[in-house]
Amino acid sequence: MASKKQRKSKLEDSDSDSGPDDRNPPAKKGKMEKASAASTSDDNEMFKLSKYRYVSVREFRGKLMVDIREYYEKDGDMKPGKKGICLNMEQWNALKEQMENIEAAIKKY
Repeated sequence: MASKKQRKSKLEDSDSDSGPDDRNPPAKKGKMEKASAASTSDDNEMFKLSKYRYVSVREFRGKLMVDIREYYEKDGDMKPGKKGICLNMEQWNALKEQMENIEAAIKKY
């Protein structure tokens, strides 16, 4: 059985669909549907991808993260859901480096 410290390390390095927001949700942002393509709230920039999907850049436990997350509406407010991924800067840079390859794969379809 893994020790408490090993389990914590595994949680922090997780590549699962749910990121750190699942444990510590960000502060309320209010109605994001009224937001423009990018808005600033609590030093977090939000970039709208679709009606319920946003990208934010924020700090989590002292590390800069790119969070791609689905939101849901409850009581007139948009709230972060469990579906999403939070990329650290190493993962974000690796994704950016693969963009040409990803675009090429998309064009094959």
